[in-house]
Order: sequence, then C-alpha cells, then structure tokens
Amino acid sequence: MPTNTSPCIRIEHVNKIFGKKQVLYDITLDIPSSKIIGILGPSGSGKTTLVKIIAGIDEPTDGDVYVLDEKMPKLSIMNKIGYMAQADALYGELTAIENLNFFASMYNLPREKKKQRINNVLGLVNLTDFSKTQVKHFSGGMKRRLSLAIALVHEPPILILDEPTVGIDPILRKSIWEELRRICESGTTIIVTTHVMDELEKCDMLGMIREGKLIAVGSPEDLKVRSSTSSIEEAFLYYGGASQ
Repeated sequence: MPTNTSPCIRIEHVNKIFGKKQVLYDITLDIPSSKIIGILGPSGSGKTTLVKIIAGIDEPTDGDVYVLDEKMPKLSIMNKIGYMAQADALYGELTAIENLNFFASMYNLPREKKKQRINNVLGLVNLTDFSKTQVKHFSGGMKRRLSLAIALVHEPPILILDEPTVGIDPILRKSIWEELRRICESGTTIIVTTHVMDELEKCDMLGMIREGKLIAVGSPEDLKVRSSTSSIEEAFLYYGGASQ
C-alpha cells in the first residue's frame, strides 16, 4: 500500500498580531502524518496561539495553514481534530459520562460506537469509577484526564493536546503516553505542547519556539547531535542563544 508522503499539516509564513503585540513571526512548518510532534517553548512563546491556529479556533494575521490539504479554518476539517485546551472546558453540573455523551454526540457517533468509545476512554484516563460523579467535585488532575478523554472519544485523525499531562501523576502519565504512541501507530497525527522534558524525548519530531519564532525543528536525537548537547533542555538553550 503506497504511503502518503504529503504533510498532514502545512504552516506557511504564519504571523499573528493581537492589538499592537506580535506573538508569532513567520512560522513555516510541515507536520508529517502519523507522528507525534512536540512543541517546546517557555510560557508566552506562542505555543498555544500556534496550536489554536492549526485547530481552526483562531486565524493567522498573515499566512496560511492547511490541514489534510484544506485551508483552515474549515468546519468539516475541525470535526476531524481532537483538541484539548490548557483550560478545561467542562460542565461542572454534569457527570463525567454526561460530559462525554454531550461531546461525543457532536460528532454523530452511532449509539453503540459512542457507548464503546466512552467506556474505552474512561478506562484509559482511569475515571471509570467516577463516571457518575459531577465534574464540579473533581480535582484539577481529574478534570485534565476527562478533557483528554473528550479529545480522544471520536477517534480523530489529528489530535492536538495543549499541556495534556499537567497535574497528572507519573504512573498515569506513563500509561497515557503509551496510549498516545499506540494511537499514533494506528495512523493518528498528534501535536503536543509540553514543558516536561522526558515527554519531549517520546516525540518523533520537535519544534522549538522562542518569542514567537521557530528556532529549530528536528527529531530529539537530531537536535541534540546538531547542538552537541546531551539533553533537549540544553539543546533548547543552545538554539535559543544561537538565534539572538
């Protein structure tokens, strides 16, 4: 079976200005299919703005973004993206399973398929025993886990996760990353923003952003070799310094 070699996502000369403040500068990046891509940068570097533009939630001031060869934003493509924001968009008065039912219904999943997927994702994020608990009683970590379950429930071909494991314990974090790798190997393209250095090592490709500029792109190993460093953190400091 021939492999599709065209990028899953193409970002072409994207700039973003909010009022008088420019937060993204001429970002150009091709994101391949069926890979895990990590976006690394300090707070305020533009990571969240970039992933929102890819997801079609925001629009660039200049430049273009194409997802699955369609120019964004486009509703039919947005429905093929699972998006997990930094802020949890959940209904506190509803239970976990009611939240999942609500969001799954937006994707028109058949009834039996919806039930199966909800059970699967509740198990993945270790919330099965809390499925009938109102979300307003959840801890911050539990809300993050439910948000991840919602992003996964319709099995999207593209998954965008903005700081997905903040507040999640190390054991569960490990199982979530194992599941992300399995999902990726089944054909899903995954974009993750994270500050956790060992998570970046699990990515196939990294894009480093500093002050709204893309300063380096490559596999974790490639970036370390090119910078003659032994860690992603050191490599980031090297590329950030070299870009000044």
